[in-house]
Amino acid sequence: MKKISILGSTGSIGRQTLDVISEHPEKFSVVGLAAGKNIELLKEQILKFRPYAVSVEDEETASVLASLIKSCDTKIFHGLQAIEQIAILSEADLVVSAMVGALGLRPTLAAAKAGKDIALANKESLVIAGEVLISEVQKNGGNLLPIDSEHSALFQALRCGERKDVRRLILTASGGPFLNTPPDQLEDVSVEVALNHPTWKMGKKITIDSATLMNKGFEVIEAKWLFGFDPEQISVWIHPQSIVHSMVEYIDGSVISQMGKPDMRIPIAFAIAYPQRISMNCSPVAPKSFGELSFQDVDYSQFPALSLAFDALREGGTMPSVLNGANEVAVSAFLSGQMKFTGIVKTVSKVMELHKTEPANTLDAVLQSDLWARSTAQSLIRNQENNKL
Repeated sequence: MKKISILGSTGSIGRQTLDVISEHPEKFSVVGLAAGKNIELLKEQILKFRPYAVSVEDEETASVLASLIKSCDTKIFHGLQAIEQIAILSEADLVVSAMVGALGLRPTLAAAKAGKDIALANKESLVIAGEVLISEVQKNGGNLLPIDSEHSALFQALRCGERKDVRRLILTASGGPFLNTPPDQLEDVSVEVALNHPTWKMGKKITIDSATLMNKGFEVIEAKWLFGFDPEQISVWIHPQSIVHSMVEYIDGSVISQMGKPDMRIPIAFAIAYPQRISMNCSPVAPKSFGELSFQDVDYSQFPALSLAFDALREGGTMPSVLNGANEVAVSAFLSGQMKFTGIVKTVSKVMELHKTEPANTLDAVLQSDLWARSTAQSLIRNQENNKL
C-alpha cells in the first residue's frame, strides 16, 4: 500500500486526489494533509481518511480544528513550517504537491531533500526554482511525477521512443474563454467572465492564468525542467476541445499523443499509482466521446503572456521567478477589482523590463527575486491609474 501526504488537500487538485484514493482504498492510504483555513472540509477529510498528521495556517485555526476532531488521534501542526513537516513525514512514500503559487516551493523542496517521490501539481516550484528543485530530486533519489494533464501526456508519449529521436514537444491549450475575443475587447471583461473556463474546472488563480495563457507559459517552463528540452524544441498549439493533452513529435515524422476527457483525476491517478495504472470509475470512450478535434497556431498578439513566458525561459536565471511573482500579484489585483484584465500582462511585462537577471542556482537568489518582483508589481499597481495598466 502506498502512503500519501497531500499539500493543499482542500484545493481543487487535493480534493480530486482524495477522490481517486477513495476509489482504491486497498492501494493507497493518507498519512498527511496540509490545508489553510478551510477547517470544515479538512475536518471531513480527517474523519474519512484518518491521517497521521495535518497542518493548518495558524494556531487559532488549529485550536478550532482540534475541538472538531476529538475522536481522532491525528496530530495537528500549524504555521508555514508545519506544511514542511507534512512534506517530510517519514510515514509518506509519496507527496502530492498541490498548493497554489509560490507558497508551494518550500514544502516541495523539503520533500525533494527528504528523497520523497513527488506528484507535482504546483508548477510554480519549477517555474521559480527549476534548477534548485531538479538538483535536489536527482541528488536525493526521489522521482518527480507530473500531475498537469499536459505534462502527464508528454511523460507518457516520451516513453514511446528515445530522447535523441525527439524533434519537439507540443503542448496543447484550450485558448480559454477569450479564444475568439478580439484583443481590443479584453480590457473591460469582468472577473466572472474571465473565470468561466470552457472545458476545465479549476481554482480562481489558475483559471485566470488560463484565460491569459500565462498558465501555458508556465507549463512551457515546467516542461523544460521536467524533460530537459530547449525552448526551441517546445511548441504550443491551440486545441479548444482539450481532448489531446499534448504530443511528442519524433524525427521520423511520427507524432505520439495522449488523449482523454478533460478530467484531472486521470493524470492524478497516473501520477500517484505510477509505475502501475489503476482502473477509474469512468465510462469507456466512444466515437461521440471526443467529437471533432481541431488545432491552430497561437495568436501571440492576442495572448502576449505566452510570449513573456518564452522570453523568461530564454533569459533564464531569476527571470522566470520574476515572471511568476509579478503575475501572482497582478492576478490577485484583477480578482479583487483593483485592475483591468489587460493590466495583468502589462504589469508583468513592465516588471520583467525593470529586472536585472541574476543566476538562480540557490534558493536565496530565487526567493530574493520573487520578493523584488512582488514589491515592484505592487508599486506599479498602486502608483498608476487602472486604465494605464
